[in-house]
Amino acid sequence: MKKIVIASIAALTVTSSLMAGVNAAACTGCHGADWSKKAMNKSVAVSEMSHADIAAALKGYKAGTRNVHGMGALMKGQVAKYSDADLEAFAQTIGK
Repeated sequence: MKKIVIASIAALTVTSSLMAGVNAAACTGCHGADWSKKAMNKSVAVSEMSHADIAAALKGYKAGTRNVHGMGALMKGQVAKYSDADLEAFAQTIGK
């Protein structure tokens, strides 16, 4: 049952993120299908962040002004192709 719930959450997240124009599948390797994995020893999982904090983080990575745990270059590469509007819409589909 737990696997079904997690698979459903992952499917909804991917569907919602596709509507936002962002490929969430590229994110789940580090952040988990339900965004609860603390990537690269971060103290907070994405699922615990607010929509505004997620949007600010993604835009910061894109601008090159954010470098949490030295992952700025990796994250910049992941988000560089998206507009700020895409990142804002995507942030509304994840977190709290």
